[in-house]
Amino acid sequence: MGGRRIDELLANATFRAPDRVVLRAGDREVTYGRLGEDVDHFAAALRRTYGDADLVVAVAMSLEPAFAVGFYGTARAGHVSALVNPLLREEGLLHVLRTCRARVAIVPPALHARLVPVRDRLPDLELILLTHNDPELPEDVPTVATWARDNGSDGVEMPAVAEEQVACLQFTSGTTGAPKAVRLSHRNLLVNAAQTVLHHRLDETSVLCNNLPTFHLMHLNIAVHAGATMLLCAEPNPTAAMVMANRYRATHFYAIPPRLAALARAPELAELEVPSLRAVLSGGATLPVDAATALSAQLGVPVVQGYGLAETSPSVHLADLDRPRPGSSGVPVPGTETRIVDIDTGAVVPLGRSGEIQVRGPQLMLGYLGRDLAADLTPDGWFATGDIGRLDADGHLYVVDRIKDVFKCDNWLVSPTQIERVLMRHAEVAECAVVDHPDEEHTAVACAVIVPTGPSASGVDIAKAANENVPSYEQLRYVALTDHIPRSATGKVDRKQLRALLHHGITPTPVETQN
Repeated sequence: MGGRRIDELLANATFRAPDRVVLRAGDREVTYGRLGEDVDHFAAALRRTYGDADLVVAVAMSLEPAFAVGFYGTARAGHVSALVNPLLREEGLLHVLRTCRARVAIVPPALHARLVPVRDRLPDLELILLTHNDPELPEDVPTVATWARDNGSDGVEMPAVAEEQVACLQFTSGTTGAPKAVRLSHRNLLVNAAQTVLHHRLDETSVLCNNLPTFHLMHLNIAVHAGATMLLCAEPNPTAAMVMANRYRATHFYAIPPRLAALARAPELAELEVPSLRAVLSGGATLPVDAATALSAQLGVPVVQGYGLAETSPSVHLADLDRPRPGSSGVPVPGTETRIVDIDTGAVVPLGRSGEIQVRGPQLMLGYLGRDLAADLTPDGWFATGDIGRLDADGHLYVVDRIKDVFKCDNWLVSPTQIERVLMRHAEVAECAVVDHPDEEHTAVACAVIVPTGPSASGVDIAKAANENVPSYEQLRYVALTDHIPRSATGKVDRKQLRALLHHGITPTPVETQN
């Protein structure tokens, strides 16, 4: 028996407004009608070539229309897509493609160049398709469009799909270990799209400016659910991205915290105006309160963040746009429950006290690939996120840190994020990250890695200034300057990689502290 399926979002929007633009990328405009046709052609080619075979199609999350064709076309054909970070290097590619056992991969040319040298180590991979043409590549490497044209045919019957059938595999960020494949159902994605559209107040008049490094499925699904238009803005300069948002009369601006923090510090901010804008929305990591306040004051709209995980499709908490609270990730989306428990005992803690965030709701995954969901739930159905946070009396969530990122100094629990917030107030800090540094006397102490705003900055002086505003156990004992903080595609600091750099690349400088 069939059920609701994620590609119905596109079919419904296409029926309502086939001539409306759904995706705008540079000078290219793609209407709902055209996207629907491209999806039909790709789905038909998959069915004609692979039939009912179990098929995983790896789709690189590059910020271009082919991502939408690959995702919805795979779903329409009754197969499973695996969403792949296009920034991965060779070993990361090997891990995710082996894990999901992809037989087809849709990749941009840059990722193709990294994939070819390791292809002989991927025995399951049969077909590589490009997102777009590249004159540097051989002509026999097909694009999604050319392969669909050459291998599809009219009249190919599409299969029925159950709501609880796996629609896609999404990988965890991998910042604390090897990325795990998360199984998400059609129902998971449909529910979460509806939850997010409601909170972000999207409709057919909305224009979403997507200024993320990669194409996240949430943004595609919410735009299509609302029948809205999405501007794919690959511009890394946040000021230029906001100018583009103004040019196309964007109503919602989506970006990661590092870009928004850079925009808040930009001298050009005082000249920016985007009168069409209704909200600026951030996720994936903590948005500095000072940055959100400065942007909101200049743009005259709420600048907010949400909270979610790959395991929750992803949204769990989203901001109340009428009553945003600085530093908060908002309230639970409809049908979702959140509780905070003691890290050691698992007992629910009083409101306002920090502990591990646990959630449950209809957007919760089917489970990790190869593992039953029950193995990762409490007996009463709660999923432990691995994040530390607190709730206020109105249900607003304040995320503190990852459990695996916090450490103890003199038996005090130290949150790197809290120290980073202090550091970011310094005029000479463009970006920063804090990790634990082994110490015989204190077990571990705080070490900061800083991207300075200019060449004259002194890491030691910056660290000493920050130490005046934190308790003794949070004081920085080491500091290093760099030109880059390793981050995941969602903007989360990759502390695992950062620790490796501190061991085998960056040499931190000791900082004298005062008790």
